[in-house]
Amino acid sequence: MIEIVSAERCTACNICVHACPTNVFDLVAGGPPRIARQSDCQTCFMCELYCPVDALYVAPSADSAQAVEEAAARPLMGSYRAAIGWGAGRTATARHDSSFELLMRAH
Repeated sequence: MIEIVSAERCTACNICVHACPTNVFDLVAGGPPRIARQSDCQTCFMCELYCPVDALYVAPSADSAQAVEEAAARPLMGSYRAAIGWGAGRTATARHDSSFELLMRAH
């Protein structure tokens, strides 16, 4: 579940607002978006994935809000994006996924 939009890191690009499939965020004029409907978050990580500055933290548990402090979450911000290799200076991990072999066998 989305827990944090860091006002310190966020550039107010609003990519996360547009990437969210369940409309969790509200636009805020001149500032970072607001988590307006946290309970609607499906923990899909799309907002965290598309954030170009790693300003978001999505807790892996979708059951309930975690009340995570930003200082504690800072090392985890953008960790999903890093894990799959999105972003400058990162190596994509898709080539390590062998699930495509299942599709090749079906043909």
